[in-house]
Parts: sequence; C-alpha cells; structure tokens
Amino acid sequence: MEQLKMIENELVPVYETDAGEKVVYGTELYRVLQVKSNYTTWIERRFNDIDAIENEDYETCFPKLESEIHGGQNKKDHIIKLDTAKEMAMLERNSKGKEVRRYFIQIEKKYKGITFKNTPTGKELMALAVIEAQKTIAEQNQAIERLLPKEVFADAVAASGSCILIGELAKILRQNGINTGERRLFAYLREEGYIIRRKGTDYNMPTQRSMELGLFQIRERTITNPDGSIRITKTVLVTGKGQQYFINKFLHMHQEKACI
Repeated sequence: MEQLKMIENELVPVYETDAGEKVVYGTELYRVLQVKSNYTTWIERRFNDIDAIENEDYETCFPKLESEIHGGQNKKDHIIKLDTAKEMAMLERNSKGKEVRRYFIQIEKKYKGITFKNTPTGKELMALAVIEAQKTIAEQNQAIERLLPKEVFADAVAASGSCILIGELAKILRQNGINTGERRLFAYLREEGYIIRRKGTDYNMPTQRSMELGLFQIRERTITNPDGSIRITKTVLVTGKGQQYFINKFLHMHQEKACI
C-alpha cells in the first residue's frame, strides 16, 4: 500500500492504492474522532475489538510527517482499509463516530461502481464472488415466490382430492406457512362474507356470492332417527376452485405482510 493517492478529504482523508483499495491513515482517523487516550493505546484496543488482522485489514507504517510524532509516541502509523475504519468509527459510540461512519458509507456508495485497476485478488476476488452469488440467490427467490401459489395449490389438490372440508383447508394452509386453524378460518370466512354469519338454520352456510363463484358445495345427508323420523344434515365442502382461490388469497396476504 505504499503508493497512495488522496481521493476524498471532506472529513477524514481517504486514499486509493494502486489496486483501487480505499484506505485511511490511523492517525488521521484518530484526530477526527477526537479520541482522548493516546494513539497507540487506542489503535491497539480497536484492532483487538474488531479482530483486525495485520497485512489483511491494515498495515503498519511510519508517520507521514515528523510533526506527527509527539513525546516518543505515534512512532508508528497504520494504513487501514475503509471497511475496517468504518467498524472502528462505529465503536466510538458518539456523534463524531456516527458522523465518520456515515461519511465512509457515502464514499463506499460513490465508488461502488468503479472497477479495479488491476485484476482482483484475495478479498477483492472473494467479494466479487459473494456479490454474484447474492444476485443469483435473489433471482431464485423471486422465481420461487412467483411459482409458489401454483405449486402449493397443485400439491394441495393432489393430496386432498376434489372437495374438502373447511377444516381440511385450514390444515393445508397451516402446512404451507399460514398461521390459521379451523375456528379462525371459519371466523375469517364469516367476517369476509363467504359464509353466513347470522345465527339461524343457515349459520355457516355459503353465501349466495360464494355459491355463484363456485367456491363451495353443500352435501346433504338424510338420517333416519330411532323414532322413525327423518332429518337432513348439510355439510359445507370447499371445491377445487375454492381451494385455489383461498390458498392463493392467503399466500398473497402472507407475502404482503412480510414486505411491510
């Protein structure tokens, strides 16, 4: 890092190496942060705090100017990579540390699109590989999110047959990450007008709108009582179309909440 060119000097001077690495001098960072302890004590403590590695995160050097040596102290200076310097500033836990950290972040953003002058090696090469891997993962996640409702519905219908009970639909939703149960699903369907909420003989039966949409079917059973009388029971079933409708609806609601 011997050949350094100053590229920023608004708060802490920032330099660039021949390889395009952004660095700062330890003594200049120390002065701007207004640290009360002496430089040697402070720099050693901070390097220990962040587990900085010599010749990877920083290099030891002589002070740029003879005037920077005070009372036998500061006989050594350090050239520190910008990422490491940002961590050191953050550890100061005061307004000056926050100001310097924000300043370093702005510099990183400013020079982010600039390519390396030489072929990247070491950490630079690893950083490029990580960035590319993150892009690939993000693209894959987006594709999964687009396909998820259809895939979940196909699996659900294959496992359940054609028409299922509302309680079975609640189980399918829960197995696919939707926090609900049979009672909560019934309450939601009543609240949203899919089934009748008015107490009476038609309580929990599908509304006219739901039947017109083809979301439910009603199965009637005739039961002969011990006394010879006959009674008819009605069971609400969710159709295949209804399963697709509610599974996709709940998945979209779940995704929207996750983005908030």
